[in-house]
Amino acid sequence: MNTITELFHTSVTKYGNNPLIWEKADGIYGATSYSEAAAQVHHLAGGLLDIGLKPQDKVVLYSEGRTWWLLSELAVIACGAVSVPVSTRIEEAEELLFRMKHSESSFIIISARFLDFIREIKNKYGQTQKVIILDLPNPVNVELQPDEYLLSSLVVAGAKKVNDTQEKLDKIAKAVSPDDEVNICYTSGTTADPKGILLTHKNYLTNVQQSEAMFDVTPDFITLLMLPWDHSFGHTVGLYTLILKGASMAAVDGGKSAIEALRNAPINIKEIKPFFLLSVPALARNFKANIEKGISDRGRLASAMFRFFLSTSIRYHADGYNAGSGLKFMLRPLVWLGDRILFSKVRIAFGGRLKYFVGGGALLDADIQRFFNAIGVPMYQGYGLSEASPVISSNSPRGFKIGSSGKPVPMMEIFIADDNGNPLPTGHSGEIVIRGGNVMKGYWKNEQATSETIVDGWLHTGDLGYLDKDGYLYVNGRFKSLLIANDGEKYSPESLEEAMTFHSEIIDQTYLHNNQNPFTTALVHLNTEKLKHLLHSAGLSISNKNDHAKILEKITHQINLLRTDPALSKQYPARWLPSIYCILEEGFTEKNHLLNSTMKIVRPKIESTFTALFDMMYGVDGKRMTEEYNIRMLEKLLMPVL
Repeated sequence: MNTITELFHTSVTKYGNNPLIWEKADGIYGATSYSEAAAQVHHLAGGLLDIGLKPQDKVVLYSEGRTWWLLSELAVIACGAVSVPVSTRIEEAEELLFRMKHSESSFIIISARFLDFIREIKNKYGQTQKVIILDLPNPVNVELQPDEYLLSSLVVAGAKKVNDTQEKLDKIAKAVSPDDEVNICYTSGTTADPKGILLTHKNYLTNVQQSEAMFDVTPDFITLLMLPWDHSFGHTVGLYTLILKGASMAAVDGGKSAIEALRNAPINIKEIKPFFLLSVPALARNFKANIEKGISDRGRLASAMFRFFLSTSIRYHADGYNAGSGLKFMLRPLVWLGDRILFSKVRIAFGGRLKYFVGGGALLDADIQRFFNAIGVPMYQGYGLSEASPVISSNSPRGFKIGSSGKPVPMMEIFIADDNGNPLPTGHSGEIVIRGGNVMKGYWKNEQATSETIVDGWLHTGDLGYLDKDGYLYVNGRFKSLLIANDGEKYSPESLEEAMTFHSEIIDQTYLHNNQNPFTTALVHLNTEKLKHLLHSAGLSISNKNDHAKILEKITHQINLLRTDPALSKQYPARWLPSIYCILEEGFTEKNHLLNSTMKIVRPKIESTFTALFDMMYGVDGKRMTEEYNIRMLEKLLMPVL
């Protein structure tokens, strides 16, 4: 197989009657089979060719994940064109316009709910893209403008000329090279420094084979795709790897908004009964919190039993690779009992068939990994970046070491480089550098960035890490996100940020900052309800000025747990823990552009947004001013709900 189109048709031939994709309609999930999908893709491709789509044309895909999202992209690719998938969480006209213009797109495929938004952009900025509308509930009430088409009409038109379309598609297929682009995937950088990542047929097919070699996926597998479909992680692991194996995927019942989709996801999980799920740290924390709340709601006895069996199972499973070794085998009867009476019931919340999670996006706290491993659904942490299509390494059933990002995928070279680009010995930390068929073609219209990132075929990831003696990759963070002390020493903040959030009762998000200063500072977003409960239990009120100092002490205690808790203080270097912090009124979200679509913190944006707070914390009278600021912020957060 040399192209995505060949991959799809090979699987259609082998698995024609298997369900390919499930979508909810009228409250019930229904499936489209591989054969049915192939016919629809063929018809849509014919309709697209009729309205002028040509090989190498760029097509923006701006829709929530659904059946026609996948079929539209496959049709675009079959026509030799390039898909430009864009997150529907991009809601500002300038951001979407940038991607439309920079990609040089001539078509845009959208959900009907975005029609007015797209019309506004086209009219205001003089854009000429042809617009294809996936659905119109009441087409009679909508008058289509020039260069606007209903996707359903294109499918009907294509169905009337199957033979003619086949001749055209066969001719296109013969001309397509493995090195031709499939996608332009935009990074989460600001519009001042955009990067459109060019991923080819070869890139995706290589990474699909690399990923499939680490996980035993069979045709009966199914997953619910909760992460963004526009991201390369969703493409490779959520779509193309499953297509290769004749397996199926399901779309979350999205409703009318991202919030509604989040609400529906737990319900959809029970309905679909997935074999595996893709996850990022934010999702993992939510799953864990929901499990713990469900246990807590059952009363003290259930909570005590859960804690006992959880700690026993964590001791038994250790770090994954050494589960049950040594004297730990003596815990096996208790582990079996805990699974029988508790954990098996917890897993029913995930449908009852869940084998594992595959985690990406950002570093995941090791204690969260231990939690899920203990309850019988390991969370296999992986590592990748879009420039690598994206999977570089992953834990898997074939090799699992908690705290690591797993073993590098096969068919790829990897080494750890020093500051001069020379290989470092095992166990030494440096830049992760890779070479293989999964390395991107380059950055669209950005030769300088391409030449700086890919040198002699080697992709310089910009990430710090090391390989241990067993070949497991440990990722420490990005060069650009490093904490830098005034003596030049550097440290990656991600693991500290994740740990501070995980171990605190009240912290929802943490951001650490140190740019050549004598101490580290932090921005924290607190869970208002949990903070309110904590203060109420202590008999404290923000409306009482005499309580202010004690309230700050309570919060500071939570922030300093990694420093003061005996068990935790041995794991985290005190030098890099925050000496002072500012409480934020609003957390980091996609809407305020401080998180990207895979829930990663956009560090440059945070640095520029909160410059004044960092300056205040490092100021001459920083301690007093920061305490006064935090009290004002707490009054804003707590007074309305007291």
